[in-house]
Amino acid sequence: MSDNTKTLATKYDPKAVEDKWYQYWEQHDLFKSVPDNREPYCIVIPPPNVTGVLHMGHMLNETIQDILIRRARMEGKNALWVPGTDHASIATEAKVVNRLAEQGIKKTDLSRDEFLKHAWDWTHEHGGIILKQLRKVGASCDWSRTAFTMDEVRSASVIKVFVDLYNKGLIYRGVRMVNWDPKALTALSDEEVIYKEEHSKLYYLRYKIVGEEGYAIVATTRPETIMGDTAMCINPADPKNQHLRGKRVIVPLVNREIPVIEDDYVDIEFGTGCLKVTPAHDVNDHMLGEKYNLPSIDIFNDDGTLSEAAGLYVGMDRFEVRKQIEKDLDQAGLLEKVEAYENKVGYSERTHVAIEPKLSMQWFLKMTDLVKPALQAVMDDDIQFFPAKFKNTYRHWMTDTKDWCISRQLWWGHRIPAWFLPSGGYVVAENIDQALALARQKMGNPNLTATDLRQDEDCLDTWFSSWLWPISLFDGIRNPNNEEMKYYYPTTDLVTGPDIIFFWVARMIIAGYEFVGEKPFKHVYFTGIVRDKLGRKMSKSLGNSPDPIELIDRYGADGVRMGLMLAAPAGNDILYDDALCEQGRNFNNKIWNAFRLVKGWQVADINQPEVCRQAVLWFQHVLNDALATVQDHFSKFRLNDALMVIYRLFWEEFSAWYLEAVKPAYGQPLDQATMAATLQYFDTLLRLLHPFMPFITEELWQHLADRQDGESIMYARIPDAAQADLSLLKAMDEVKEIVGGVRNVRKSKNLPNKEQLTLQAVGGLDNPFKAIIVKLAGLDDIANVAEKDPTAATFMVGTAEFAVPLAQSIDVDAEIRKLEADLEYTRSFLATVNKKLSNQNFVARAPEAVVAIERKKQADAESKIATMEQALKQLMKK
Repeated sequence: MSDNTKTLATKYDPKAVEDKWYQYWEQHDLFKSVPDNREPYCIVIPPPNVTGVLHMGHMLNETIQDILIRRARMEGKNALWVPGTDHASIATEAKVVNRLAEQGIKKTDLSRDEFLKHAWDWTHEHGGIILKQLRKVGASCDWSRTAFTMDEVRSASVIKVFVDLYNKGLIYRGVRMVNWDPKALTALSDEEVIYKEEHSKLYYLRYKIVGEEGYAIVATTRPETIMGDTAMCINPADPKNQHLRGKRVIVPLVNREIPVIEDDYVDIEFGTGCLKVTPAHDVNDHMLGEKYNLPSIDIFNDDGTLSEAAGLYVGMDRFEVRKQIEKDLDQAGLLEKVEAYENKVGYSERTHVAIEPKLSMQWFLKMTDLVKPALQAVMDDDIQFFPAKFKNTYRHWMTDTKDWCISRQLWWGHRIPAWFLPSGGYVVAENIDQALALARQKMGNPNLTATDLRQDEDCLDTWFSSWLWPISLFDGIRNPNNEEMKYYYPTTDLVTGPDIIFFWVARMIIAGYEFVGEKPFKHVYFTGIVRDKLGRKMSKSLGNSPDPIELIDRYGADGVRMGLMLAAPAGNDILYDDALCEQGRNFNNKIWNAFRLVKGWQVADINQPEVCRQAVLWFQHVLNDALATVQDHFSKFRLNDALMVIYRLFWEEFSAWYLEAVKPAYGQPLDQATMAATLQYFDTLLRLLHPFMPFITEELWQHLADRQDGESIMYARIPDAAQADLSLLKAMDEVKEIVGGVRNVRKSKNLPNKEQLTLQAVGGLDNPFKAIIVKLAGLDDIANVAEKDPTAATFMVGTAEFAVPLAQSIDVDAEIRKLEADLEYTRSFLATVNKKLSNQNFVARAPEAVVAIERKKQADAESKIATMEQALKQLMKK
């Protein structure tokens, strides 16, 4: 491709660039990775829901992963980013059920196979949209490896793991208190329950004491569960309830006698100190029920309505019952009082309805021993968390793990590989043939057939498949010693949100050590949550979540990527504003215009001017310093800091200083040496920027020189940083201040830029970049002087004084009047400060820091007065 600017558009148009280069990358298999002799670098994508669409959280997460992958490629590593999607049992089944309802079909009207056909149709219809959208973002995944948690390899892996864990005695089936979702009609794990503060009521109910006139008063937030009460409990150490010991009471409205039991579990301070015990519908009550052998009455149907066992309000919704029972208790004289009350209520993370504690037959995985190596690995930094603060969150959860309820009452998902026998009991196997063999052996009946067995209807928790993701993507469950497992596993980095540290991150670590004996990844980078500029979490209901694809259409993918990353420190929330994307788009335009400027210069075989020699020398060292700093930031996952270094390097150092220093005069050519250095610097800058802004950097890199078909900046190595000479960087900082000082003089005196000035360095100037000062400050000379010109405007750089003689450029009388006015003001200010410091009370009583500030004001004013008096004296000689 020609490097002439005629082939480059006047303005940057992302639409003309992005699709073109993404297609080029895919056509040339530039994202593809196979094991070879290079160092591997591997990321597995957190699989989004198969029927999901891109939101701002995805945009941030996938951008970060792409930055890391592209950077690794440019470091010469064999970089692999594996894409895939998750079947999302609860969410997908809910969508399918809703669509069927729109067609007048109930799930219960269908067989399992009929329902699954609808579910697969939905998945094929809506699945994969998000993966297409990721291409618009610039995601450089190896799409040939796209996986799905319910594809053949992943499904077989899940089933094998279940069977292995069962055979190890780690999976069991039993009736336990679970979190029940009345909308999804399934059990949930503890991690799938979100607790929210609610304005509730505390109801004080009257329980008649059997054989007495009085009542025992019970405080509860859930009066609708009294039909399931089988005891009342008091604390034996509670003096106010001693009269209830050994008594029986009558459940209000229900009129059932129940015993008063005693246990120190009861909080004496809560309510009246009397606790209603409902073993079927409260975790702690269930514990008391088991301890005291109480009967358990399940009063709820699976959908949250009251069952026949309740005896009252049968078929009514639980919350409607709460409203009605308050009225009925009040009318019966059995409601003592009602108080406002703040409490935490558990909600389903998926369906957002209040969960119901429920006794249910489920499958569980014992976690106590499984978590130990996974906890140790993170605490010992064998797996590193960025930011490290999440280690504490992880430790807290991993030291208080309960058995994982892994069964779900759903059809969409991995069906539990357990088959029930005709005579009771069950067998667990990977398929029906193995199950039949086990069943024949267990029952001693060789004539048993497959039709005699009935497979468990339930599915496995979605997370039971995604916890195997880093292993199953390489078929490491079925074949742990295959070539890809040996090469890519453990993977390098995981990028995810802290909200799934328990759901997914912890469980993947557990699975890695249990099934492979090795960690699944070396580093975990936790992103923040994308919020709006008011700090609110983005949501459809608030209407504050922009569509990333629309943002890309408006600002370009590189603009959106950069905008997000500028505000994305690891682990901290991002306050999103469209202005960030505007800043990203403006930076694209800056890069584009700078490139067109450079490529528009004429080049001639002439000697290199001294100013160009100095600028080339300086920028090489500032570039080396930036390369080292960026590498350091990447090693600490401070990606937004790395981007800011590159942003300032290009916008300030390269564009505002270097290009201005080497830019030839209008109509004049540039020497070949400077042009070669400038193009090389531009090449390095594009390489540094590429992981963050892949599209514009590819476009310009292709224009930078003639390229072969299939060549890409994606594989252009990022240069190693040479040692930067910090003394040269410091010298250039001085140059910038001197140039700034001269420019301020021009501005304050209204001097035209084309008028050349002389700069006096009082006491002399020793700086290797004087030619840059002369050019950028518009000087004819820098003179080392012992005493400045009396007409000069002065400024300080550090302790050095500089002067710009203005005899030919100013009105001396006006300058004297201005100096006299400034002098009078400064003397008045000094008098105020002196008065304060002469006050012994102030000096003795004010904080040391405050006194120090006043003394500095005094010294600064005295110095300023001396300078102005000297200048005034010199001017008056004129």
